[in-house]
Amino acid sequence: MPIDIIPMVKKLPLIECCTPLSISALSPDDAAELERLFKALADRHRLQILNCLLQAGEDSICVCDFEAILGVKQPTVSHHLKQLVDAGLLEREKRGTYAYYRLKPGMLDRVGALLTEPTVIAA
Repeated sequence: MPIDIIPMVKKLPLIECCTPLSISALSPDDAAELERLFKALADRHRLQILNCLLQAGEDSICVCDFEAILGVKQPTVSHHLKQLVDAGLLEREKRGTYAYYRLKPGMLDRVGALLTEPTVIAA
């Protein structure tokens, strides 16, 4: 006589184990801003420029100084600097015939805030 094992299987309750994907702390505007910033930073030369400016602190660096640092010609340096300015990461100041660049105050804090985990308040 065959044994019916189906009735012997115990049904377990469903447990919600994951946060639903429909919940996001990142607004569409914040996501678009991060996309623009990541596109601007997705180049080794631009990352080197950003690193140099981070090392300089609040000081500005002349466009002419980046040629030697990056090992590329002035038009290429200017192109990369323009991309970073357009993304809102750098500020440009004209001094005579030269342009000087520095990090835009508060911009890296803004990027960090967009990437941090939300604060969980314990009950």
